Amino acid sequence: CKALSFGILFIVLMIGWMAVGAWRRADQGMQDPKWYTFVFITAVIAWVFAFVFGNNNFKMNIRPFMDIMNLNIYPSVDPAQYRGQQLMDAGRIIFTEDSHLDLSVSMGFRNLDTYCVAPITSKTAANATAGGVPSYDFWAVGINCCSGHAPDFHCGEYNNLNARSGLRLMRDDQRAYFRLAVQQAKGAYNIRAPHPIFMYWMQDPMAEVNAYQDAGYKFWLVGVAGYAGFQVILVIIAAVVFSKFGI
Repeated sequence: CKALSFGILFIVLMIGWMAVGAWRRADQGMQDPKWYTFVFITAVIAWVFAFVFGNNNFKMNIRPFMDIMNLNIYPSVDPAQYRGQQLMDAGRIIFTEDSHLDLSVSMGFRNLDTYCVAPITSKTAANATAGGVPSYDFWAVGINCCSGHAPDFHCGEYNNLNARSGLRLMRDDQRAYFRLAVQQAKGAYNIRAPHPIFMYWMQDPMAEVNAYQDAGYKFWLVGVAGYAGFQVILVIIAAVVFSKFGI
């Protein structure tokens, strides 16, 4: 995508070169340099707008969609029987029917926002290692949906009785804060979390994945239509100014 962006930038610079040439030949009366200059300036504005807007859209919508689709989906996973290192390439996990959130050992870590975590477990009660210390490797996450000092996790679909799936957290900038929340939970509740995997707890993760793609297309259409309207207004203003004031 960046190669295409800079290829278009080269075309914009060529338009600028044509504008310079038009000004050099202005005394010959063969070309009107004002419109060449106008096209060049608006092309630069369009390129900057497209680069910034498109890059942001890619980071917020398209990249999460692509990252999730490139990872694996694991069905019928019992969180009490599997360890995190076994599913390191998971993008979507469908847990067993008896899986649920253990809200009694939820925790939050505050750093401007509050990063909330709650372990995913099951009724098989096999989350114990030697010595009887419970071990949790699958954690539901959310932001600003807990107090941070009490087990009051209420993020996403925490109260949806049909929720049995997890969608992988893909934000690298948030993962460290969720890991700190897990560290606090380990100290507060005397539990283990050797290889925590962070997920959004929900009923239908595929719908959420498709929502990323739909949002990406929506933002793209809004950007194209918005700038097209802005360009039309600029052309009208330029035509009026050039004709009325003889510039």
